[in-house]
Amino acid sequence: MQAHPRYRELVERGFADANFIRDLGIRASDCGPGWVEAELDILPRHLQQNGFIHAGVQTTLADHAAGAAAATLVAEGQTVLTLEFKVNLLRPARSARLHCRAEVLKAGRQATVVEAEVFGEENGQKRLYSKASVTMAVVTLPT
Repeated sequence: MQAHPRYRELVERGFADANFIRDLGIRASDCGPGWVEAELDILPRHLQQNGFIHAGVQTTLADHAAGAAAATLVAEGQTVLTLEFKVNLLRPARSARLHCRAEVLKAGRQATVVEAEVFGEENGQKRLYSKASVTMAVVTLPT
């Protein structure tokens, strides 16, 4: 599949216009055809009762980055919506910032499969916290 002609603008607008994503503080940091990187500075509101980063925060970061990566490869007048996702939470997350890299594994006319990794830094070392597999439905926008 070819990249959307305005993929960078599409990704930036997708993060800016998503109220929930903006409210959480998630932002795109870089993108290219078939991939997106996003990040989130962790605040107390992102933590669960034991002081770890909430699984829902990690899942939301992975899902939105995956959708943005898939959107870079759709045609003009189309968008993507999450059809299904699975997240493996690999270890408790403690970091001042989360990073996510989402990459399209297979782009199709009706569905696109994306993999997203969420990681942070602990004691100066990069740590993988979760990995998601996301299937996105390709849909035509209403006119």
